[in-house]
Amino acid sequence: MTDISTASELARDSFDSTPWDLEDDALHEECGIFGTIACKSAASIVALGLHALQHRGQEACGIISFDGDEFLAHRGIGHVSQVFNNQDIFAHLPGRMASGHVRYSTTGGAGLRNVQPLYAELAAGGFSIAHNGNISNAMTLKRDLVQKGSIFQSTSDTEVIIHLVATSRYPTLLDRFVDALRLIEGAYSLICMTAEGMIACRDPLGIRPLVMGRIGDAIFFSSETVGLDVVGAEFIREVEPGELIQVDHNGKISSHRPFGTPPARPCIFEHVYFSRPDSVMGGQSVYEVRKAIGKELAKEAPAPADLVIPVPDSGVPAAIGYAQESGIPFELGIIRSHYVGRTFIQPSDGARHADVKRKHNANRALIEGKRIVLIDDSIVRGTTSLKIVQMMRDAGASEVHMRIASPPTEHSCFYGVDTPERSKLLAARMDLAAMADFIQADSLAFVSIDGLYRAVGEEKRKPKCPQFCDACFSGDYPTRLTDLIEAGKAEGVKQPA
Repeated sequence: MTDISTASELARDSFDSTPWDLEDDALHEECGIFGTIACKSAASIVALGLHALQHRGQEACGIISFDGDEFLAHRGIGHVSQVFNNQDIFAHLPGRMASGHVRYSTTGGAGLRNVQPLYAELAAGGFSIAHNGNISNAMTLKRDLVQKGSIFQSTSDTEVIIHLVATSRYPTLLDRFVDALRLIEGAYSLICMTAEGMIACRDPLGIRPLVMGRIGDAIFFSSETVGLDVVGAEFIREVEPGELIQVDHNGKISSHRPFGTPPARPCIFEHVYFSRPDSVMGGQSVYEVRKAIGKELAKEAPAPADLVIPVPDSGVPAAIGYAQESGIPFELGIIRSHYVGRTFIQPSDGARHADVKRKHNANRALIEGKRIVLIDDSIVRGTTSLKIVQMMRDAGASEVHMRIASPPTEHSCFYGVDTPERSKLLAARMDLAAMADFIQADSLAFVSIDGLYRAVGEEKRKPKCPQFCDACFSGDYPTRLTDLIEAGKAEGVKQPA
């Protein structure tokens, strides 16, 4: 049996020659959604909203509009500015209702056929859907639907919802939609469009976010408040967990709650990393929460250091909080260029490696001879932390202490986040000492889960009924994971009965 230290050395050796990027070893939100109805030039407004949500998905995007007679779509691979790059596109997307989607592929994989919003002609008319989240029984449902004659056009779990709506026997479209949602497990925020208007909803536990805003009679839905800010919409409120909101073409709103009011379990990682810091989640500033996490981290895990340095860009607010609480000066010890493209599109390993060096650089004049504490939002595989610590040592740091503004990520997410298999998560394979050895830090510490809860305004985590979905830290999944169970891969996973 190989001991832990030797295993760490072998694992490090396998990464030493690998081109790297701070984004390659991070958790990625699957997507962001934005929609509006009763709004002039709806498609161009949706594109603006999607720009604000670009951080939630950078692989592909799409917009569907309704002109009063038909639905029109434009989709593509790339960022919003690349796919919607001229006014002629919007001239072909007329109408006062539109919805859009930015995507980072998880379930279903990459490819244009999986780019949302998805659209289908049902017996009741046109139906489009944009989905943020992940359906944890999609494969089970899809197998049953295919056996009954359904023909799927994509490999996305979202298409399962369309087929469930199409095959429901209820008389009205809203009833068919509710019937479909009763059959699915997992996490979802949805923006759907029909000829009659728009429907927006969240799963009964509210795992994935969705907010509502207004400009006059025009109504807007967005994954984050920052989307509303960018288009100039006034924030009304969050779409409540399990709520379905219908909006007609005059902007009239009606609310439905077919799932009762179970205790909400919104994703706590929205506060740690996914949301933009200028958004508001659950009535709290994401930026202020991240600073509060840093303060909790400083109380729980002080470090003997001369400087507090954030890992850009997600570590900045927590590093400010850590510095304020500890009294150690905050400095930008890693400088990031925002004018270098994503490294994975480069044609060769050599080009990628050179590109990375242009993208992130140590501030040697600041770091040399200093004891530093590095603040990052999470450790996933550990490869990024290893390279950052190495960068600091190469720049002359005398000591490097790593502090992480979330608990150890020990479990995979099945609710719409691109998480590696558990066997590839560093915290699932090693204890704290072994992880510190792996990344070659002088010390390593994570904020406790109760510290994280205190930062978001709770006294502590309630073990029997957690206030958030924190399954990636605790392994306590709030919904059944039917597909995982059927695949025989759910051993040791805590799920509700």
